[in-house]
Amino acid sequence: MSQPTTDQPGARVPAVAAVCGLYCAGCSIFIGSHEDPERLRPIAERWGFPLEELHCDGCRSDIRTPYCRTCTLFACAAERGHDFCNECADYPCAELRDFQAERPHRIELWESLERIRTAGVDTWLAEENTHYSCPACATVNSAYDLKCRACSHEPANAYVAAHREEIVKTLSRL
Repeated sequence: MSQPTTDQPGARVPAVAAVCGLYCAGCSIFIGSHEDPERLRPIAERWGFPLEELHCDGCRSDIRTPYCRTCTLFACAAERGHDFCNECADYPCAELRDFQAERPHRIELWESLERIRTAGVDTWLAEENTHYSCPACATVNSAYDLKCRACSHEPANAYVAAHREEIVKTLSRL
């Protein structure tokens, strides 16, 4: 995985810790980029992007999806010199509130940003890895994997267990 460069916010922060509080390693695109390339094909078709453009190494890396490359939250944090959105005097801004409310994989942003603030990014990352891991086999799954992609355990992880209803509603609209 690429490490962030020094001109990016959070140069000392791992690439999978997004400025908004998302855990990039639990993203379908990140998982597809690193472990399961076939899961990228339907995403590319749905978004209308060439498959090769979907590779992503995390928010703070040089290789990001087209959506993440144009992220205004990332740009704002970089401009203001913040590692995370919660360091800003305007937190939580309307843009972050709107972003959080759009998709179920963002439900826990407020809790994540608070945990990063109180426990530190390394502790938060370890906790997120557990939160997104299958309780049966420890495979990291996305918020949209209802069953574990490795062993079919249901739910795929604690995130899905907590937010299944919202995730299923979103998946039914895709």
